[in-house]
Amino acid sequence: MSAPSITLVARLAASAADSRRGVVRLHPEVLDALGLRSWDAVTLTGARVTTALVAAGDGPPGQATLDDVTLSNAGLSDGASVVVAPAAVEPARLVRLTGSQLARAALTPETVRLALLGKVVTGGDAVSLLPQDIEPAPGLDASAARRRVAGALGAAWTSELLTVATVEPAGAVAVRPSTVVGWEGGAVTGEAPVAAAGTVRPAAAAAAATGPGSGTSATPTAPVTPPVPVEDLVGNTDAARRLVEWLELTFDRPELLVRLGGTAKLGVLLVGPEGVGKLTLVRSTAAAVDASCVELAAPGAAALEARAASERVHEALRIARDSARNGTRTVLVITDVEALLPAAEPPPLATLVIDALRDAVMTPGLALVATTSAPESVDPRLRGPDLVDRELGLALPDVRTRTELLRRLLAGVPTADGVDLRAVAERTPGFVVADLAAVRREAAVQAALRHSGEGDPQVCQQDLLDAVGSVRPISMSSSETLRTGGITLDQVGDMVETKQALTEAVLWPLQYPDSFARLGVSAPRGVLVYGPPGCGKTFLLRALAGTGQLNVIAVKGAELLDKYVGESERAVRELFRRASDAAPSLVFLDEIDALAPRRGQSSDSGVADRVVAALLTELDGAQPLRDVIVVGATNRPELIDPALLRPGRLERLVYVPPPDAAARAEILRAAGRNTPLAADVDLDALGADLEGYSAADCAAVLREAALTAMRESLDAVSVTGAHIAAARKAVPASLDPAQLASLEGYAERRPG
Repeated sequence: MSAPSITLVARLAASAADSRRGVVRLHPEVLDALGLRSWDAVTLTGARVTTALVAAGDGPPGQATLDDVTLSNAGLSDGASVVVAPAAVEPARLVRLTGSQLARAALTPETVRLALLGKVVTGGDAVSLLPQDIEPAPGLDASAARRRVAGALGAAWTSELLTVATVEPAGAVAVRPSTVVGWEGGAVTGEAPVAAAGTVRPAAAAAAATGPGSGTSATPTAPVTPPVPVEDLVGNTDAARRLVEWLELTFDRPELLVRLGGTAKLGVLLVGPEGVGKLTLVRSTAAAVDASCVELAAPGAAALEARAASERVHEALRIARDSARNGTRTVLVITDVEALLPAAEPPPLATLVIDALRDAVMTPGLALVATTSAPESVDPRLRGPDLVDRELGLALPDVRTRTELLRRLLAGVPTADGVDLRAVAERTPGFVVADLAAVRREAAVQAALRHSGEGDPQVCQQDLLDAVGSVRPISMSSSETLRTGGITLDQVGDMVETKQALTEAVLWPLQYPDSFARLGVSAPRGVLVYGPPGCGKTFLLRALAGTGQLNVIAVKGAELLDKYVGESERAVRELFRRASDAAPSLVFLDEIDALAPRRGQSSDSGVADRVVAALLTELDGAQPLRDVIVVGATNRPELIDPALLRPGRLERLVYVPPPDAAARAEILRAAGRNTPLAADVDLDALGADLEGYSAADCAAVLREAALTAMRESLDAVSVTGAHIAAARKAVPASLDPAQLASLEGYAERRPG
């Protein structure tokens, strides 16, 4: 009996949420008539036949709403007739694709599979790289898919389209975690897919065989890359060996632990910045003790509605318990556990999950490892003594570790002579292994675009340095960074004493920590840069960041203040956590007088006072900052809370003076380097005559002079002395002599 079908009017989806997702929306009555449920597959017959996922829509019953890619795949135009029928879809064994040269060079097959997971495709279809996250596929971490594709292709990733060349079996297929994905005429996926909840990932390279009655589904059919040996976990070897020791005691000598007053269970919270390799470490340590991993992606489970999420979690726990009871050493891994068990307003499901985990960890032969990059965001009940009672931290890689990681990542890549990986590593503060892998991919794209087809392609030093500049580290992905524009302190004229003071207070602690340790002194924790407005405080800090190759997190004024109780303090904690994850880093608090005013003098229900207390705690609290320098900038230092300026906090005060005559002349030359000046314009004389003008005022004089010339004639080709004279009358000096006198003497009158 043939499947039912119906002819409808095809309309282009207006919703941005459906754009390029491979989704067709039908009226609920049409779904019932065709015997379909949301997220089933349907065939669409127009000028050609294609397949898409179906979902309920709010359009009229006689209309099918298609996204732009699906409309094109069916060979339809907006308003044409389309025949819709249920589709028989099989899991794809193999999908081969074609795409642009940039996509083939930048995207690994594994990244493409992650983006296509859950989509239904047919040979000849165009598909986008936007993950199908309207209804996420099991095991799909849509945010991870987005990060990986965006890191490889840059801003153009949302508009990139690939073409499905061939599929096996023929017809309509669904991309699953076990699907082998590859480029037409090129390599296919060479590593195991991201494990879905409840999937047993074998510890060895061979596929794991489950025992009778385990209830697990068939193991993945894609080739499995052997786990990284513990000795090769660059930078994380010590942590891996410690976890191996804990696992061996739990699996091999539980009676010894009980005899000595301990327990035979093991629950570990693995903490580290995102992308540092937490899951890789767990897989490697499990392989070292000949154990299998059952992986549960917490973000994927948390994205489901409560009942489906509960089923996902309990299925993973059931598989882990059955595996352990059948005599297989088993490690249950919950990645990004804060998504499933958040500290703030935990959902009702959290209590059920914690109770289920308590039962699971008491199973002999089963160990629990939860990973997180934000331990303060994890439900504290998870870290109870009866559940996860141990914590293991992974640190950011230092320069030496990053150099070794780059060497291993580029081991199989043809590189030009003279490539200095140490120099590249020094330009990547705060980068984790995932960021360095993105650097390798971007350098490959640069080298591929540069290659003319003659000779062997090679990655050179400049390719790597350009790649570093285009890759934003994961730790900075949610932060506002200060754009340096390539400026360094050498390009800042005059201010010799100011530049030297900032170099000593900010750059030396990060560049020469051994010298401070050798002399037995602590490096300055923070610096307050103050001076009259418009005199280049922010410009100076941009140059400082460019000189030191630092990650800079910029906070403007009172943007951390929030009217809701506790949110401002949380924002301060999150700010310093991001800075620690991106270390060595600089936290730039612009207009700090608005962020940290004197306590007890505000009328905002105590919000500002609590923010100041949070800042004081972060700067000089129980947990000291490491490789993080805080720099505040203000033109009203007398308004700042005195406790913030004592030693151990913003202890160094650096005054940025107004420009003198020579500095004003240099500022005028820099501001007017692209302005055609007539022969009667003498910038040295003009600089000497602009007493009381700030750097911003000097630039404004030239800008106003150019506008004056344009007012006279839109065809003006130069700025004359007369234009300068008119601009001087229009732009008065902004520096107040009384304020200057107050600022110049502030260091001697500083509180405390």
